[in-house]
Amino acid sequence: MTETIKQYRSLRKFNLIMAGLHFIQGMAMLLLSKNFKLPVTTSFLKFDQTVNRLVADPKTLFELPIGPLVATFLLISATAHLLLSLPRINDWYNQNLAKGINFGRWLEYSLSSSLMIVIISMLAGIYDVVSLLAVFFLNAMMILFGWMMELHNQSTKKTNWTAYLFGCIAGIVPWIGITLYLFGAGADGAKPPTFVYYIFFSMFLFFNSFSVNMVLQYKKIGRWRDYLYGERAYIILSLVAKSLLAWQVWAGTLRPM
Repeated sequence: MTETIKQYRSLRKFNLIMAGLHFIQGMAMLLLSKNFKLPVTTSFLKFDQTVNRLVADPKTLFELPIGPLVATFLLISATAHLLLSLPRINDWYNQNLAKGINFGRWLEYSLSSSLMIVIISMLAGIYDVVSLLAVFFLNAMMILFGWMMELHNQSTKKTNWTAYLFGCIAGIVPWIGITLYLFGAGADGAKPPTFVYYIFFSMFLFFNSFSVNMVLQYKKIGRWRDYLYGERAYIILSLVAKSLLAWQVWAGTLRPM
């Protein structure tokens, strides 16, 4: 058995383990969380005859249960890891890894990490439905630029960083919005709870660590010369980031009193 085949078999087992860890935590979020919800709002204009001008008319469109939302991003990851471990899909996965790309990763991240950033945004006080849609899809575009980075550089002799840079531009915008809400709050004494600041700093660090992992892969620094080493790093970072966010949210808002 060649060393490469051993690596692929080990990686398949690793994905199965990750599927189990994500699934257990996702089910725990469903079973152990209280019914905590946050509003999704609109603010359409209406004509106020009293002041004789258009004014904002804020309304709650619906309320999102945060426990199931947290469970969803964990279960999306569990499903992705399980699917990539199935025989035929695993062959496709390995063939793509040999080319330096993992389509499954980018598809999963575009959904799971975008849900994560929406939850972080809502905890910071961003409730407007259009703002949340923008946050979700800007983050998804950042992830899909990662897809383009790997796809494009299969046919280049020298690494082309265009997709990476465009992804960074898309990805930083939601964090700017969250920063404005977190650190612009409190003028009247009303601030988000302390745990939200911990979530902000820890998740900002982890979101950027994925970017660093890609740079190390393409710069071929140290053990990142082996694409499979970077793949394992992505998987570990994903588990830690999702677990950390899930349990911080649970401790701050979902834990039964």
